[in-house]
Amino acid sequence: METLILVVHVLVAIAMTALILLQQGKGAEMGASFGGGSSQTVFGAAGAASFLTRFTAVLAAIFFVTSLSLAIYARKHAASYGVVPVIPAETATTDSKPAGDVPVAPAVAPQSAGGDVPVAPVK
Repeated sequence: METLILVVHVLVAIAMTALILLQQGKGAEMGASFGGGSSQTVFGAAGAASFLTRFTAVLAAIFFVTSLSLAIYARKHAASYGVVPVIPAETATTDSKPAGDVPVAPAVAPQSAGGDVPVAPVK
């Protein structure tokens, strides 16, 4: 169901973009009064604007509903996963040896005879 809503959402967005680009701006009425020829269109002088405006409003309402539906689906999925998905941690074994020629540090550093500062290891 979510995929169907997503497909309808994308198709409505494309159709709405095309319809908005087809419409004339508010400054186009003055050009029509000086012989622009808009009265000889398929829908008449005012019919095209009214039809395109109403159809764009219907598409905008459908776009709004599909947006809300997709947001509800996303919220349901986010509630089950949380903000960050839970990834199981790997268990570390204590029997593992260092890889390669990496030397292992001594368990206790040798102490100097006169103080608390450890002596540098002998090479």
